[in-house]
Amino acid sequence: MQIALLVIVVLLIVSILFQSGESGMFSAGGLMSGGENFHTRRGLEKFMFYATFVLVALFVILSLLLVK
Repeated sequence: MQIALLVIVVLLIVSILFQSGESGMFSAGGLMSGGENFHTRRGLEKFMFYATFVLVALFVILSLLLVK
């Protein structure tokens, strides 16, 4: 179980690093600048978003199972 958690953590780090850094909170058009610069995720960006969400869910579930 610990090996699976380690693999998920590495994949989660990679998926976060591959996502676009332009859509961050503090970037131009983000929440802090007051811009209304929203866009629709498409293609690889959409896949990486959902993959990251799934990896976070798996990480939380496996972490809770490991503690229990």
